[in-house]
Amino acid sequence: MRTATISRKTSETSIDVTVNLDGTGVYNISTGIGFFDHMLEQLSRHGLIDMDVKTVGDLHIDQHHTVEDTGLAIGEAIAKALGDKKGIRRYADALSPMDETLTRVAIDISGRPYLVWKTEFSQKKLGEMDTEMFEHWFHSFAQTAGVTLHVETLYGSNNHHIAEAAFKGLARALREAVEIDPRKADAIPSTKGVL
Repeated sequence: MRTATISRKTSETSIDVTVNLDGTGVYNISTGIGFFDHMLEQLSRHGLIDMDVKTVGDLHIDQHHTVEDTGLAIGEAIAKALGDKKGIRRYADALSPMDETLTRVAIDISGRPYLVWKTEFSQKKLGEMDTEMFEHWFHSFAQTAGVTLHVETLYGSNNHHIAEAAFKGLARALREAVEIDPRKADAIPSTKGVL
C-alpha cells in the first residue's frame, strides 16, 4: 500500500495529512471551511484515495494560509506516497461533466510542477469559501506534488458546479495517473530513468 503522512506546522497553520493511494475513497476532512471540505471530499471519493486531513488555520485573518498550506501538505503527501514512481501510468486526463458545466483536467506526474488554470467564477464566494482561492489551492498542490496540471472549464455557469467539476476532474485524472500499469510495473515511466 502506498501511504504517507505529513505534518506541517507553521505560525499560521497546523496541518496533519494522511493519504493512501490504493484506497477506496474513505475520507475524514476538517479545514474549518465547509465548502473546501466538500471539495477535498470529492478529491478523495472520486480519486479512490483515502484521505485524513486536519487543518487548523488563522481563519480570523482570512482563508489564504489555510487553503494554501492544505494544498501544499496534500501535494507533499501524495508525492511521498508515490515514492520513486515506479510502474505508474504517469499521464492521465478526464472530462468532468456536472450538469451544464464541462471541465477538462490533464495531469503529468513529471516532477516538474506547473499549473495552467483556465477557470473563472462570477461569484466572490461559494458558501464561506473565497473563489479566488481555488486557483491558489491547485497551484500549491501542483508545486509539492510535482505535477504538471492543466485545468480548463470548457463551459458552465453555476459556480458550485464549476468548482466541483475541477476537483472531480483532478480526482479522476489523478486516480488513473497513479495507478500501476501492469505492462510496465517495474519501470520508471521516463526515458531518463527517473521522475
